[in-house]
Amino acid sequence: MNDRTLSVPGIVYGGDYNPEQWPEEVWAEDVRLMREAGVNMVSVGIFSWALLEPSEGVFDFSRTDRILGLLHEHGIAVDLATPTAAPPAWFFRAHPEALPVDRDGRTLSYGSRQTFCPSSPAYRAAALKITAALAERYASHPAVTMWHVHNEYGCHNAACYCDTSAESFRRWLRARYGDDLAALNHAWGTAFWSQWYYAWDEILPPRATGAVPNPTHQLDWRRFCSDELLSLYTAERDVLREAAPAIPATTNFMVMHNFDALDYWRWAPELDVVANDHYLMSADPESQIDVALSGDVMRSLAGGPWLLMEHSTGAVNWQPVNRAKTPGELRRNALAHVAHGADGICYFQWRAAKAGAEQWHSAMLPHAGTDSRIWQDVVRLGADLRALAEVRGSGGTAEVAVVWDWDARWALEFPSQPSGELRFQDLVRAWYEPLWRAGVAVDFVRPDADLSAYRAVLVPSLYLVDDAGATNLTGFAEAGGTLAVGFHSGMVDENSHVRLGGYPGAFREALGVRTDELFPLLPGERVALSGGGTGSLWSERVRPAGAEVVTSYTDGPLAGVPAVTRHAYGAGSAWYLATLPDAETLAGLLGRIREEAGVAAGRAAPKGVEVVVRRGADADYVFVIDHAGAGAEVSVAAGSVELLSGKPVDGVVLVTPGEIAVVRERRASA
Repeated sequence: MNDRTLSVPGIVYGGDYNPEQWPEEVWAEDVRLMREAGVNMVSVGIFSWALLEPSEGVFDFSRTDRILGLLHEHGIAVDLATPTAAPPAWFFRAHPEALPVDRDGRTLSYGSRQTFCPSSPAYRAAALKITAALAERYASHPAVTMWHVHNEYGCHNAACYCDTSAESFRRWLRARYGDDLAALNHAWGTAFWSQWYYAWDEILPPRATGAVPNPTHQLDWRRFCSDELLSLYTAERDVLREAAPAIPATTNFMVMHNFDALDYWRWAPELDVVANDHYLMSADPESQIDVALSGDVMRSLAGGPWLLMEHSTGAVNWQPVNRAKTPGELRRNALAHVAHGADGICYFQWRAAKAGAEQWHSAMLPHAGTDSRIWQDVVRLGADLRALAEVRGSGGTAEVAVVWDWDARWALEFPSQPSGELRFQDLVRAWYEPLWRAGVAVDFVRPDADLSAYRAVLVPSLYLVDDAGATNLTGFAEAGGTLAVGFHSGMVDENSHVRLGGYPGAFREALGVRTDELFPLLPGERVALSGGGTGSLWSERVRPAGAEVVTSYTDGPLAGVPAVTRHAYGAGSAWYLATLPDAETLAGLLGRIREEAGVAAGRAAPKGVEVVVRRGADADYVFVIDHAGAGAEVSVAAGSVELLSGKPVDGVVLVTPGEIAVVRERRASA
């Protein structure tokens, strides 16, 4: 971390504030209601470029001056945005070449947001110009507590396939491969299908073709697109930092089920405050698990507490069916994010829009106004967060690490895999879920991370891994740790080249197995496993090479072949799961693995009750969240305090149906 920290005290609470969408006489009501709700910070100006710069080089900050003055007068801090996610119409009329081009060669029109080419010099120049103007005017404004750079990079324009992007891609490739075209040809395997390149100018983005594109070409393209957007962020951030060196800068990640465009391991070190947007998927019957998983990924990216920049009070507007949240779900979601490391809870947006593309997206102040359940829940949550102020800055307690890698995710989901049914996040969640149910704290790590703090390292899906990452993971087991690896991992190197000699490639020796052929399963197909249970998605012909057989297939073409193995490796052990066991069987296996590693389950709680611990300097904070709605009793230390009510608890905390308790436990060593 750095010395540019967010100065708002306690847990941050607020959301996107878009007063330009409303008559000025509404603003006074807004700030009055913000105070009533306990809001202490709002994001301002995210989509206001067209109003701040009505024509090129002509700026009008009068509205923003009044807004910031009003907020400051009422004690509400401002996260001031650069409005560069939505260039105005005049910009595109002057620079039509800055419009993005899709994979099929169609130029997209302006008229929504993020309709620009990330490689456009004209866009970059205009974005830095408006950023510099904002920085010059507001660097010393007392309301400005943080800079909000852009908004949701890559949400709609993660890739542009125009000629300008092609030129930028070639520059990126020349830097990556040391200006050595032969090295690129080797990395891309261009001897296949006569793809050999004799000049850099021959290389294009992976535009639509008649057959499957080169997988390494696609992989480098994804890496380039992430880096290109990151360069836009750092360029704007540097302008802001020069003007106001002490004010932290952030942008909002999207660590959620339906977004995978950016490698946030590369992005996170560039942010002063690591922030995220997270929205529930209506089709997910247990979306609270995705809340927890996302929060744990964010805490891991941040290396500690993080900020929830956006989520919803109720329904969103962009899914096929946008369900409202059930009673109490707003509060449970928000406090679950806090439990998993969020030091701030913000929403999109403050006041629900009456016009525009997001008019049916919920907000803190809904269309129905204050006579609504959402408003009552928003006010109650504000009081909850004030009561939890002391939790800010506390950390996690994980002894289990789960490997998460964007390169591996991208490569796994390219076409022409043995199975098109494999989805990285689904595989990770399948392994994460039984840990969540058991109350086991989890960190997420890169393959090359320092693993010394962990007893067990789980690798649900790591199709691609370089030598350094593979050596780091297997070295963890060799040094005494417990390593568990899922199928189709270690198969290819960083260039997406198959590791020869038998599967699972990079992990073959440590796992003590060798597979010579893969037998992916059809959708809905299952294989029976010895000891009970079934496997889905995948099977393979595994031959032990030192490993002991834990479970075998009992039917199908691989009857009698190992499905789960364990190998004593160095001072530790390495497990291999060559199928995806059903949820109960997988939970049993992972329970056995973590017990072998010396990792205990969390505090006993009824099914559907989440228990999470944040560790402070002299106390633990135990969050008990009843998602099932049946209520619960959970053991806590004697002489504790339940922070939301302020009441003492002595040995057991009672949570009423659908509610939450947060207990401060003083540690004996404190």
